Amino acid sequence: MEGEKAPNAPSTVLGRQLGDELRTMRERAGLTTADVAAELDCTKGKISRIENGRSPVRAPDLVAMLRLYGTGDAATTERLTELARTANKRRRSGWWNEYGDVLADTYRDFIALEAVASSVRTFQSQTIPALLQTRDYARALSVASRRWKQPEEIEQFVSVRLTRQNRLTEDEPLSIWAVLAEGALRQQVGGPSVMRDQLAHLATAAAMPNVTVQVVPFRTGAHASMAGPYVILGFPSVSALDVVLVDNPSGSMWLERAPEVEVYVDLWDDVRTKALSPMESLELINSIKENGI
Repeated sequence: MEGEKAPNAPSTVLGRQLGDELRTMRERAGLTTADVAAELDCTKGKISRIENGRSPVRAPDLVAMLRLYGTGDAATTERLTELARTANKRRRSGWWNEYGDVLADTYRDFIALEAVASSVRTFQSQTIPALLQTRDYARALSVASRRWKQPEEIEQFVSVRLTRQNRLTEDEPLSIWAVLAEGALRQQVGGPSVMRDQLAHLATAAAMPNVTVQVVPFRTGAHASMAGPYVILGFPSVSALDVVLVDNPSGSMWLERAPEVEVYVDLWDDVRTKALSPMESLELINSIKENGI
């Protein structure tokens, strides 16, 4: 339907908060999604997407739902209408929307969530996390991806990546805890000079109070996270569950259901315990930087 997001798009934090409240109200009223869909003359899928925060809700539909649930008093209606308005505005107004020509929908959705997240936990097997990359390293990755043919497109993508890093130095900065396989430090992205600068930058970033870096050395052997990289986003609201972004050869996949998220939280907890301590990791980073790949 027009205005609705694709099923694989993640919910926004405010959208999910609104959806949680509407779901609770519906269940208290003893109604099913089919009951509500019949009243609003829409599909059950639309009601489910609204409750999951995946689809915006129009003011007339919101008023009709609250009236149906017996919770349409003026104060509740005003509060949830404002919440819906703010959630819908944030979907449309982020700086990342200016780069629609070079960013995939999934990546724009990720940036939108990252912009309001409070924490990032990530495991990376081949590359340095985007939030900790230098310009030259990011450019080399962009060129190697073969997705963009024009130099200006590559530079736009690199600019987006560096703009994202502003979250690390805001008044309420994003916290990132990155666990990297040793291979990510030794893969010569951009060549030896670019990698030396990248490792120096990584070491500097690791000294920031909101940045933790650990390395899983080659000698660790097999571990459960070897299947591939993933990112876990956490949010300041207690009611906002973590979300996970998993990359695979055919694209990226969002996971939001609690059992799925818990699988990756357990994977991350396992791999961080197998990694070197932050201090030992910093020593390895500096050793590779000084002695070569």
